[in-house]
Amino acid sequence: MSAKSQGHSPHDDKLPIRMLHDRVLVRQDTAEGERKSGGGILIPATAAVGRRLAWAEVVAVGQNVRAVEPGDRVLYDPEDRAEVEVRGVSYVLMRERDLHAVAADRFEGSEDSTGLYL
Repeated sequence: MSAKSQGHSPHDDKLPIRMLHDRVLVRQDTAEGERKSGGGILIPATAAVGRRLAWAEVVAVGQNVRAVEPGDRVLYDPEDRAEVEVRGVSYVLMRERDLHAVAADRFEGSEDSTGLYL
C-alpha cells in the first residue's frame, strides 16, 4: 500500500483494505443526533432542517483520486452515502466527484483557497 492509500483509524495505523479507482473512504466528524448552534443552543435530532451537508475526515483514497488526501476534511451530502463497517468502525464510501469541498492545511495561503470559513 502506498502512503496515499493508507487510512488511519482509532484502533490501527492501517486499514485492512485498499481503495480502488476514484473511491474515497471517510469517517464522519460527529454522530447524527443532537447538535449545537453557534450560539450554544442545543438542537434536537428531530428538528426539521433543509438539506444539510456534513463534514468528514478522509481515511483512505483510491489511486485515481487527485484532489483529496488522507487526513483532509471534506464536505459531502449524507443522503448520498454508502456506509461500511471495518473492524467495528463505521465509514462512508463515495466517489471523489460526490464531494462538495475540501478543507486542508496545505491550502492555507494558496490561490485555490477562498478565505471563507465554512
